[in-house]
Amino acid sequence: MDRGGGMRSEPGPETFVSAAHRADAGPFSAAQPFGVLALQGDFAAHAAAFRALDSPVREVRRVADLAGLAGLMIPGGESTTLLNLMRDEPWFEALRAFHQQGAVLAGTCAGAILLAREVMPAQPSLGLLAATIERNAWGRQVDSFEAEVEVPALGAAVTAVFIRAPRFRKLDPAVEVLGRYAGEPVLLRQGRVVAGTFHPELTRSHALHRYLLELASRH
Repeated sequence: MDRGGGMRSEPGPETFVSAAHRADAGPFSAAQPFGVLALQGDFAAHAAAFRALDSPVREVRRVADLAGLAGLMIPGGESTTLLNLMRDEPWFEALRAFHQQGAVLAGTCAGAILLAREVMPAQPSLGLLAATIERNAWGRQVDSFEAEVEVPALGAAVTAVFIRAPRFRKLDPAVEVLGRYAGEPVLLRQGRVVAGTFHPELTRSHALHRYLLELASRH
């Protein structure tokens, strides 16, 4: 159970494997736009990935921009900076309500930190993903790297870019591991929440973005 929406019957990862095989093979038909939080971070690259799939996309800068979206991607960047930028409006309340109403919430790197239930060192978070995450746990900027990540739910391995990446330290049994690197979980799903510690938008693959569109289309 997540804090935003209660118990639901959710399709498993095998439901989306066929779609993932088509990840870079053509457009995706989406009735509602998918949003990208555009307060900071690499939101433009995420938006471009959705557009490459011919999905309508909206850059979200105000709480009111959430209306009518199928889901929202919270991009990587600096989590403490993002929290400061969110002070102007009731973002936490709005995002929890947005998720409770049936929308998909996804986050990469700093976005994953914002979604987690517990953050090390401690800082505010949405608490929608039953996991503990440690900031900058893969090292400093100079320690950034690129690697192949096995993601069976996407049908194949994907290239992942880790930049001052966090690490998942503890997972609730309700959380599903979608992808691992060197045995460690780096991509998680709990219902309509998906979180990754890497940057998929910096690669040429749009498999994860298609996965999110597929997930949103089923709600």
